[in-house]
Amino acid sequence: MADTKFFNPEALEFLRQLKRHNNREWFAKNKTRYEQVLRDPALAFIASFAPHLEKLSGHFVADPRPSRGSLFRIYRDTRFASDKRPFKTHVGIRFFHEEGKDVHAPLFYLHLEPGNCFAAAGVWHPDNVALNKIRAAIVREPEKWGKVCRKLELEGDSLTRPPKGYDPKHRFIDDLKRKDFVASVAFSDEQICGAKFMREFAAACRSMNPLTEFTTKALGLKY
Repeated sequence: MADTKFFNPEALEFLRQLKRHNNREWFAKNKTRYEQVLRDPALAFIASFAPHLEKLSGHFVADPRPSRGSLFRIYRDTRFASDKRPFKTHVGIRFFHEEGKDVHAPLFYLHLEPGNCFAAAGVWHPDNVALNKIRAAIVREPEKWGKVCRKLELEGDSLTRPPKGYDPKHRFIDDLKRKDFVASVAFSDEQICGAKFMREFAAACRSMNPLTEFTTKALGLKY
């Protein structure tokens, strides 16, 4: 399959300008441009990633609909936020589990933002029930978890003390203290705009796949 270029420098330039002009009037004047340089290429990327995703797991979804699919809304929810800026200044794409569309469920993720583009995978801010299931799986299958950690550097928030009920001397106590189970792979702006980006994103997801598989199965979901 020939390489395809999905995003170009205009997409990142639009986000730079949106950061400077984060108001409804500016966006209304530039909405068609947003759709042409960002939304539509993102939807095409989502649809084209589906065969790559199928090779990782048949239970994750690439949904290329303009709304309520894999593409996050550009509009911010400001109802309960002190920051009332109406628009996000990045583009987020999630490839979610068929049984867990929530942002806190296992997923593969792509973040597009000038100077801060990356792929990520795993579980971000799981609720207490899910968090305890992942911790229990680490204790139950330490050798499998060790293989996951061997090649990945996990990120996110952690407790300052061991969680209640877990051995403070456990070999993976630092991981048991985690509140997030996420890894990421950074991309340059040039990579995002290159013809090889689909292959590079797929390779990043493959490298993080052991984490997604472990956390998905820990939550009792099919992988």
